Order: sequence, then structure tokens, then C-alpha cells
Amino acid sequence: MRAGELAEQYPLVDLDSDALEAVRILARDRLPGLVVTERGRPHSVLAGSQVVRFVVPDYVQADPSLARVVDESAADRIAATLRGRTVRELLPAKPTRLPSVEVDDTVLELAALMARERTPIVAVVRAGEIVGVVTASRLLELVTGVE
Repeated sequence: MRAGELAEQYPLVDLDSDALEAVRILARDRLPGLVVTERGRPHSVLAGSQVVRFVVPDYVQADPSLARVVDESAADRIAATLRGRTVRELLPAKPTRLPSVEVDDTVLELAALMARERTPIVAVVRAGEIVGVVTASRLLELVTGVE
């Protein structure tokens, strides 16, 4: 079996996509992260945990006890921090690289890359353009026979 046969559609966002819309996709689809592209080519992964770090004020991250004294309207302010921002701004200075395989690579090559890179998602590309992704859960479905 080839990687291209396992590839599935997955939400993609560009570096310059609207941050709030990207976070809404993460929340709506309950995804662990989004595939980030740059002009249609694999760039990185925007993990949900990175978004959380972005919206939680530094002073609360430094002293979590302060979270108890912040009122509930802070949730509204958190969403407001995302308005007018891009996905690029949510990524850390050194973003998580999105590994990729060619559509004709074998499933074993894909699994080896996933294991080596310790990533739950790999882009499947043809001529550098993303045609889909393979998630760890999809790979495990194949291996265990669960469909």
C-alpha cells in the first residue's frame, strides 16, 4: 500500500489565514492541530496547545494561582486577542515542522517517518503540493484492522 492511498482530507490553513477562524476550526472539529501551509506547500503544524499558550497571559502562565482571580469575562478578552491576527503570529518562533512523504512512498516509509519525527500527522505530497495527510490514528486503523 502507498501513502497516497491512505491520505485523507484535513483542514489546511495558510500562514496568513485569520487566526480566529483557524482556532474555530480546531475547536469545531476537535482537532489536536492544524496543518499550516505556505503557498500550498507544507510548512508546519499549529498545535492546539500553542494556541492556548498564545491566549493565556504570560503573567498567568508564570503564576497559575492568578488564574483563580481573573473573572469570567476574561474568556471574551481571550477571543479578542485572536481578532486581527494571523496563523503566523500564533506559531512559536521555531514552529513544529510538518514532515511529508510522496504519494508513492510505502506505508512502512510513512510509519518510519512518523515514528522518527514523533509526529501524529504527516503530509502526503505530489510535486511539493499537499494532496492529503495521514494521521497516526488512520495508520493504526490500518495496522489493527479497525475501520
